[in-house]
Amino acid sequence: MLVLTLFQTASADNLTDTLAKVKPSIVGVGTYQPTRAPQSRLQGTGFAVADGYHVVTNAHVVKVELAVDQKEVLVIFTGKGKRAQFRQARVLVLDEAHDLALLRISGTRLPPLKMADSEQVREGERYAFTGFPLGGILGLYPATHQGIVSSITPIAAPMGGSRQLTPELIKRLRNGYEIFQLDATAYPGNSGSPLYDQVSGQVVGVINSVFVKGTKEAAIGNPSGITYAIPSRYVRKLLEKIKSP
Repeated sequence: MLVLTLFQTASADNLTDTLAKVKPSIVGVGTYQPTRAPQSRLQGTGFAVADGYHVVTNAHVVKVELAVDQKEVLVIFTGKGKRAQFRQARVLVLDEAHDLALLRISGTRLPPLKMADSEQVREGERYAFTGFPLGGILGLYPATHQGIVSSITPIAAPMGGSRQLTPELIKRLRNGYEIFQLDATAYPGNSGSPLYDQVSGQVVGVINSVFVKGTKEAAIGNPSGITYAIPSRYVRKLLEKIKSP
């Protein structure tokens, strides 16, 4: 019992220290429209990468139809609570196959998170993720959750009957890849949150609360509380597109 208590305390201390370094890199992702009430609308979470002028999030978070005639723009949100600020952003690269997006942001540089080698992730390992689970309701206050990688599993499993196969599911079955399944609950606002090592703060995956569920749990009437993450190796491929020649 004493050994277990000491391990839990050390783990908590590590996460406390890591959080202080990770949280400044976490941003909200959404839209801003000056004539709307409320003017800001949070769609999900993102995190700074590369040179600090780029942000990674889920593709479905930024695939919104902007009311350009009403001056609606894509933005990221920094800070928290009433002191939250927004900066304009634009989509540089969309990877719809892995539901990832790379944004370029205006303003000053943010502290970027480093990518870990997701090939080294093993089932049973514990990681953390930070984001804005119910941002539109709770406001811009980042929340952190922990969970173990309960399974490394294909994004789509063959269905029992042909009626459940949609064109999109067929495409994902053909171009399948493995994802991380976690024993933690994420909410829609968590989409785009980094899944990171609790000691180093390096990112091993990107939380996904919509895209994966629509594939993995298509045969379930009411989607489960299971959380999934897209491995960071696909983020690395995105970042290669912005490297200088």
